[in-house]
Amino acid sequence: MIDQLASLTEFLWGGPLLILMLGTGLYLTVRTGFFQLHVEYIYRNTIGTIFGKNAKEIKGEGNLKSFQCISTVLAGTVGSGTIAGVASAIAIGGPGSLFWMWCISFVGMLTKMTEVTLAVNYRSKDEKGEYYGGPMYYIQKGLGEKYKFLSKFYSIALLILVITDATFVQPNTLATSVHAVFGVPVLVTGIIAVVTSFFIIIGGVEKIGEFCGRIIPFMCIIYVIVALGVVIVTFEGIPAAFGLIFQYAFSPAPAVGGFVGSSVMMAMSKGAARGVFSNEAGMGTSTAIHSTVITDHPVRQGMWGTIEVFVISFLVTNLTGFAIICTGYWDTGLTGAPLTIAAFHSVWGNFGTILVGLAIATFTYSATLGSFIKYKTSIHYLFGKKAQKYLQWLYFVPPIIAVTLDTEFIWTMADIATCFLVIPNTIAILALSPVFIKLFKEFRRIEP
Repeated sequence: MIDQLASLTEFLWGGPLLILMLGTGLYLTVRTGFFQLHVEYIYRNTIGTIFGKNAKEIKGEGNLKSFQCISTVLAGTVGSGTIAGVASAIAIGGPGSLFWMWCISFVGMLTKMTEVTLAVNYRSKDEKGEYYGGPMYYIQKGLGEKYKFLSKFYSIALLILVITDATFVQPNTLATSVHAVFGVPVLVTGIIAVVTSFFIIIGGVEKIGEFCGRIIPFMCIIYVIVALGVVIVTFEGIPAAFGLIFQYAFSPAPAVGGFVGSSVMMAMSKGAARGVFSNEAGMGTSTAIHSTVITDHPVRQGMWGTIEVFVISFLVTNLTGFAIICTGYWDTGLTGAPLTIAAFHSVWGNFGTILVGLAIATFTYSATLGSFIKYKTSIHYLFGKKAQKYLQWLYFVPPIIAVTLDTEFIWTMADIATCFLVIPNTIAILALSPVFIKLFKEFRRIEP
């Protein structure tokens, strides 16, 4: 059954979904005049409001500050997605998969901006003042009650993805990486992670945001510096790396070393799937976190979505990918986090191994914390507030099992779940694009 679903997933990502997502992102890109290239404007209205001479306090309703929000979102994507996920894509789909990650990520910057804007615009608040939002809310509120079945479908798919990703992929990546680097038994790591995350999560959304806001930016900077070091040391391999990327993006990659070979469809499938899985553009999953933010306009928070995709896909993912290809480790037969660790170790020795281990542990642990917001949002929408009070604690059960499972099985399940999220969310984005364009033009008049 899993093999059949995996084949279906490969087909969907290798054709229909890739066309759907590229087409949607390109449509939004054209409608906004290639807005993702307006770097100065985006910076001024996002990061520039926190740092620099034009810094100002953004007032409005919400639970998290923008910096806490983006840190929480990055926690869920930097790590398993950009450290282990890109390595897995290259190991299975070959170097050409990185090209398809670039394509899906460039247009994905506008897709992400659109879905975040819609999520904030249509979010809801409960009696305790906690905000809930995401595709299920903008589908129902924006498209009307007759499309409620689509929002329910999305909510179920989100619940499945959170379980496969946050409670299986993340803990498994955390435990296996800590075991590989520090020799700690996977079950011990799983238990420690569950117990400590429980005490942070019971502090609420603000406590999760506070934790991620303090640790994730610092760890991102350290990882980028060390990854850049690997690329600089192996800079002679950069031209060859570009050659491999472009060559095998459009032609089959032959078996070499420990690499078993891949087709063009496999490169497209793995590149697109892992690209979307890493930056979440088109999935709508991170909008559950963005919906809790304190902001004065939905489009301002939407622009944070473009920042998010840029940092993840054009900074961290590229550095990881080039480190793996330039060091020549892409065809060793290794996959996932062990492949990234091996590439870093080849340049930095034990220091590189320890640093990647710490980075993965930090990111995956924080991802489990941040994804609790997505989990809580989906069960709140599906089952209501009363049921959520009890069902939310089931979140801490799967990680104990996940740390002992096969990695490829888990990634396959995550890729399958991603498919069922992208379809309803992309339909909603296209249908509600006039609302986004109206809000976009309104903000440009307010903040010229």
